[in-house]
Amino acid sequence: MANWRSAIGWMVLGSGLLLGGCGGGDVTADSPPADGPEVPDALAADTQPPTLVLNTPANLAANLTGRIDITATASDNVGIAGVEFQIDGALWGSDDTNPPYMTSVTTTRLATGQHVIRARARDTSNNRSAWVTRIVQFGNDVQVPEGFTKNDAWVGGLTDATAFAQAPDGRIFVAEQGGRLRVIKNGVLLPTPFATLANIDASGERGLIGVALHPNFASNGWVYVHHTTTEGGTHNRISRYTANGDVAAGPPTALFGMPTLAATNHNGGAMHFGADGKLYVGVGDNKRGAPAQDRNSLFGKLLRLNDDGSIPADNPFYATNTGNARAVWATGLRNPFTFAVRPGDGRIHINDVGENAWEEIDVGVAGANYGWPGSEGPDNVAAGLTAPLFSYRHSATSPPGSGPGGFFIGQCIAGGAFYPVGGSFPARFHGSYFFGDFVTHVIGRVDLANGNAAYAFAKTAGEPVDLRVANDGALLVLTRVNIARIAPT
Repeated sequence: MANWRSAIGWMVLGSGLLLGGCGGGDVTADSPPADGPEVPDALAADTQPPTLVLNTPANLAANLTGRIDITATASDNVGIAGVEFQIDGALWGSDDTNPPYMTSVTTTRLATGQHVIRARARDTSNNRSAWVTRIVQFGNDVQVPEGFTKNDAWVGGLTDATAFAQAPDGRIFVAEQGGRLRVIKNGVLLPTPFATLANIDASGERGLIGVALHPNFASNGWVYVHHTTTEGGTHNRISRYTANGDVAAGPPTALFGMPTLAATNHNGGAMHFGADGKLYVGVGDNKRGAPAQDRNSLFGKLLRLNDDGSIPADNPFYATNTGNARAVWATGLRNPFTFAVRPGDGRIHINDVGENAWEEIDVGVAGANYGWPGSEGPDNVAAGLTAPLFSYRHSATSPPGSGPGGFFIGQCIAGGAFYPVGGSFPARFHGSYFFGDFVTHVIGRVDLANGNAAYAFAKTAGEPVDLRVANDGALLVLTRVNIARIAPT
């Protein structure tokens, strides 16, 4: 099938999309009056774009520190009107209208890690060259970009946290692996848990591993949990509580059960309601690989349920599967511990934890097969499989920064959040997708409006397990013991 999500596609940034808004209107303050001399025909008919060479920095330059000059030369058959520079998809300075064309950046203004520099020229007829791109790595130890603050312990006191969700009234529900569902209210962790699950098995990666709130939570108070129970054989289950203020009104109602577990890891866990009002559930392969390709198995899948735990009749395999396997919505996943749903259009990004070589972000599509165990990251993506939108390696390439993922290196993708248009972050971040890595503590950003290029955004003190954009527009990062908060200054 056509693979528009190729993991190497983000390296090609020549779309010509203008994010920063440059000059070049048809009439300027120096234009002749309407009855003045006519523009020569040769100039009026000029459609030849200029050419540009980005001289510095060098592509794949690593560990840059201090002031970095970004320089370019440009030429045209008629004349150059200016050169536009961008860093991470945002206009950097104003158009440079006079040679030598240049701008500069001090590396301490952006987070340590990968950044994308590009430039293009504009001629006097308003033709533009293709973008010329450089992928570089900034050094120093900068944990948030200029204009942001980070509080690594905005809320503390958590024990082995795994997932969180926020209610419309601002309360945050946090799942702790041992079985307690906690509530944070007005920035304070309440001492009394919302609920404590009975018959919980929290060995390995089992336990209370997911939480979601119904879209109509404000009126029905429904809180969903994904947990490992020992009732009837150790297996994972989706259950639902009803809230009574800050505590559950009673015991949970079991809605959907999964098969008996073998290994203690690769359980998945994340749950979110989609824009269609259906509950999506990430389920790992239980460390067995092969079931991820078996449509009749729930392991290694993204599931789709009604809010009462029944199975929607429009699921892609409803007519061919039987029983609970009719809940299968997408296949070929290893361990979708986290995923995210974009508000508005319901686009889904699945963060699939890799094994030997790659971490990946997949675009959720009904009926898609992401290839595991035969394919990991961009490797071995055969016909009929869906390649990642973005993937990054477990170890550095030679030369460093080359290939898919660039300078991004990690071991366990954990947490993802779409940043909404209109949020409190500067406009260049709107529409981006943020993700975290549990091992490196890096928070990365995929710029969906800019060729899916990836940039370093922040780094947390703790191990990220989940991300959310709070009601006030701050980016919240759940670690095993705290919630970090990143917000504009």
